[in-house]
Amino acid sequence: MKFAICNEQYGGWPFPRVCEHVASCGYDGVELAPFVFHEDPGQLSLKDARQIRAVAGAAGLEVVGFHWLLASPKGLHLTTADDTIRARTVTFLQHLVRLCAEAGGRVMVFGSPKQRDVEPGTGYDDAFQRGVQVCRAVCEVAGNLGVTLAMEPLGPAETNFLVYIDETLRFIEAVDHPACALHLDVKAMVQEAISVPDLIRAHGPTAAHFHANDANLRGPGFGETDFVPIGEALRDAAYDGYVSIEVFDNTVDPVETATRGLKHLKDTFRAAGVIE
Repeated sequence: MKFAICNEQYGGWPFPRVCEHVASCGYDGVELAPFVFHEDPGQLSLKDARQIRAVAGAAGLEVVGFHWLLASPKGLHLTTADDTIRARTVTFLQHLVRLCAEAGGRVMVFGSPKQRDVEPGTGYDDAFQRGVQVCRAVCEVAGNLGVTLAMEPLGPAETNFLVYIDETLRFIEAVDHPACALHLDVKAMVQEAISVPDLIRAHGPTAAHFHANDANLRGPGFGETDFVPIGEALRDAAYDGYVSIEVFDNTVDPVETATRGLKHLKDTFRAAGVIE
């Protein structure tokens, strides 16, 4: 098992400084929000992606992949009835896939809750099918480049589409492409009726990626979420991918989030027998 952290929690830090700090904490990788590098990531080139990979590699880090895929620029949407917007969204996501692969990443986490919501006046079934078509077109590129599009259930507080794991699995089945898989996120799973450890045991064996955070939207160890049973469940599920810290409450200093978050994960996972 390897550990990573998402770069956007560092705010305006230059990327070399981010990588230097992430590596100094003992992480294995860094997960990237593309909008940190350009307000319109569609303007980033493959050369830019290679430079990102080089900077991370110089610090001894892997680029795990991308997330917050549709956060910027404005106007992109997964399920909209507007054919032009969906076409632009497909083109944009396919470009991100190419950037991700060139940067060395192997997973693209599809969160972006407001950019996937079923719009007012739109039927759910139609929105579902439109989303399936977009993701299938993205996966046709991703699959050839070794990138997985990881669909992230986010809970009813954030979105009205792909809210829970069962719904998201139905969506992945409909996409029907090996490059489309499930992503698991702790702060989202706490909103499910089933316990987080039980969900991990059920779905961890096929999960493409895993986000570690507290129910309070801060990092592991900054709230009441118990990561010992989470670690035990990951062990039981034989999950051997990255566990990546993603926070949404950035009022905590990024240095404290990175250092304390990783220490808490390693301490609890050691207690769970996941790592030595």
